[in-house]
Formats: sequence, C-alpha cells, structure tokens
Amino acid sequence: MELDTIAAISTPMGEGAIAIVRLSGDEAFSIADKLYRGVGGKRISDAASHTIHYGHIIDPKTGQVAEEVMVSVMKGPKTFTKEDVVEINCHGGIVSVNRVLQLVLNHGARLAEPGEFTKRAFLNGRIDLSQAEAVMDLIRAKTDRAMNVALGQMEGRLSKLVKRLRQEILETLAHIEVNIDYPEYDDVEEMTHQLLLEKAGFVKGEIEKLLKTSEQGKILREGLSTVIVGRPNVGKSSLLNSLVHENKAIVTDIPGTTRDVIEEYVNVRGVPLRLLDTAGIRETEDIVERIGVERSRQVLKEADLILLVVNYSDELTQEDENLFKVVEDMDVIVIVNKTDLPQQIDMERVRELAAGHRLVTTSLLEDQGVDELEESISSLFFAGSIEAGDMTYVSNTRHIALLNQALNSIEEALNGVDFGTPIDIIQIDLTRTWELLGEIIGESVHDSLIDQLFSQFCLGK
Repeated sequence: MELDTIAAISTPMGEGAIAIVRLSGDEAFSIADKLYRGVGGKRISDAASHTIHYGHIIDPKTGQVAEEVMVSVMKGPKTFTKEDVVEINCHGGIVSVNRVLQLVLNHGARLAEPGEFTKRAFLNGRIDLSQAEAVMDLIRAKTDRAMNVALGQMEGRLSKLVKRLRQEILETLAHIEVNIDYPEYDDVEEMTHQLLLEKAGFVKGEIEKLLKTSEQGKILREGLSTVIVGRPNVGKSSLLNSLVHENKAIVTDIPGTTRDVIEEYVNVRGVPLRLLDTAGIRETEDIVERIGVERSRQVLKEADLILLVVNYSDELTQEDENLFKVVEDMDVIVIVNKTDLPQQIDMERVRELAAGHRLVTTSLLEDQGVDELEESISSLFFAGSIEAGDMTYVSNTRHIALLNQALNSIEEALNGVDFGTPIDIIQIDLTRTWELLGEIIGESVHDSLIDQLFSQFCLGK
C-alpha cells in the first residue's frame, strides 16, 4: 500500500514548553533533510533510528534560521504508523510551530486529516480497528478508571477475546464445510446438533459476559449524565459547586437565580459525571426562568442519575412531592440539604416518598455529607466491581451494537438447533455472527474465511 507523506502539529495549540510537528511516510526523511541543519552537517536520513538530534530548521529559499529544534528520527516499521516518522520538537509558541509546519508542507508533505496517523497504523496492520478507537478513548478519558479501560482495549484485550470467539466459530464452520463437501472423509468427526449446541452456546455465553460490562464501560467512556433537580433555593447550585470543588454556579438566597442548565464534568470516586445543574422546577411568570424550567424538564428525561434535593429547614411542598413522582422510576439519590438549620421537614414522609432510593443528609454550607454522597454515587453504579483489573470492558457504542447483533445471530443459530433445522442452514447464522464480530476489529470477511478454511484442514483440492 503506497501512501503519501503527511504532517501535522501533534501537540495542543497554544503556548507551552514545546510543540511537535510530526511527519509520517516514505518522504519524511528527505523532507526533513531539506530543512534541517545539524551539528557537523549530519543529515536526518543518515541518523540511527530512535535517536534525537539538536539543530535548526532553515528556510531553503532565504537561508535564514526558522527555529531551533530537536528532531526525533524513527525508521519504519518500528513506529506507530509502521512508516518512517520524524518529529520536530519546536519551542511551544503558535508562530514558531506554524512556521515549521508551513515549511514542511511547502517541501512535499500533505497536511494530515484528523486521526490520519492512527488510521495509517490501522491500514498498515499495526493495530486493529478496536485498538485504533481506543486511542481516542485514552485521550478523552476523564478518570483513572476510564483510562485503564482504554489502555486495556488499546493493548488488545478486547481484540484477543473477539479473535478467540471468531476462531471458535471458524473452526465450527470449517467442520461443517468438510462434512458437506467431503462426506467420504471418515476420520473427520460429524458435526451433530449436540456438538453445534455446545460450541454456539459457548460463544453466546462469552458475548453475554461482554455485554454485561457494557453499561459500566459506556459510563466510564461517556460519563454519567447526572441531573440535579429540586425546588428553587434548596441548594442545587451549592451541590454543584461542592462536587466540582469550585464556584461554577452563582449561589444566592433568591429563588430562580439559576436560569439555565449549567453543565460540568466532575470525577467522583473514579466515576465521570456529566453534571447538570438545572433551573428550579416551578410554575413562574418570568419568561426567561420559564424557558430554563422547560430545559430542566427535558434534561431530566435523558438523565442516567437524578440528584433530588429538598430543604431540611422547609416543610415539604406540593412541588417537592410532584418531583418525587416524576423521578420515581429512575436511578435517584435523595439529598436532604441545609441540616445546619432548624428542622421543618417531615423525614418520615421523605423516606416514604424516596421509596427505597438512597437518602443522604447534607449541610453543603458546612461541607457535611459530601463524602457520603460521593460514596453513594460510586456504589450505586459500580459497587466495586469495576476494580477487577483482568476484566474486559466494552465501552464503545459501535462495539456494543455489533455485539448485540452478534448475540441475536448466535441465538438464531441456537433456536435452529432446538427446532432441528439442517446444519447447513444454521451455518448461515453462524457465519453472520462471525462477520459481525469481525466488524468490531475491522477484519475482512470473505477472503480470510476462505483462506482459513483451507489452511486448517489442508485438503489439497
């Protein structure tokens, strides 16, 4: 596969200690040679692989120094893309790194598309599709747990399991093919419905195990959509500020201060929360506040977790009771706030309305009860099981969808066995399962199936 040489800035834009311009492709060294002047006139193409060299980038047209640099040299195939790679380490200013990039582009490189270096790693066979997707998950990880899941996937944990399942199915398909095409082979065991039931049942069980991790995995990858709701002035914005550990929301004693939905990401005991502080839900004549209340109702419907806040120093109102009814079928933690003030609320009634949901008392003003709340959030969704380091978690929506389709196909095959359907018909559902699992890791379908069939049985026909 012939690909042109690409280049891009690989560090975040803005000011910093260093910035890196990365080149990848057959012409990476020759382009660097046109621009780089090292000590003693040493050329990049003559340097040993995986070494770094001090020098300057020169504009060939003017002969002027464009930047003082350190240049890393990595020769393929022992690189991320399996191509020749050059990384030019510049000073971390916007002007300096863009000047170097422009010179690189003017002398033969093409500006890389988003994700193209990782795409080349996939196209050149260094990583499969699920590992390529894990690179972005690793970059976007918001907690240590999310990062560990992405690292496991990038190292091939999911890929190895999917490949093992595909191999199991492939051996079964090959067995069926031999029975059909070469019935005269007496030394090959006949594929019976019972044998097929065992093999398909094993694959089904493994897919179900993966899907059981998908809810937790998806939360770790995308964050738990968490909505703070309650009447105006019960402490919703104070709760947001306590969880974020800074003043993101304005806090006053005036009801209706929060007019819109405020969004913030926060790490609670390793659980990434996409925290939404809503306008207090109540009937109001204020047009702006009313728009905020409507938005609050909308995000409430889409939430994974509800933090319902009531006021310890007020009696329960009809608005409070209505909110309990709205969220009764959702994952809810009830927070009774302002316990530093004299009690007016009927706690027995609160427990009755909570209907078995977790209940936490807090005084956010005095920072009391926040640890208990954080523990409740963490245990509600993970209960410690996420700590198992040897588990394979599925977090990608595409993978989850494909696994569900594969599960449906393998269940169709098992139903066929139960109904006594001819094995060559059941084979269709097995092949579909194999193809769907292959889509997770980006492997080709029909050519590899044919090659594998012949290589396993050495038929010589």
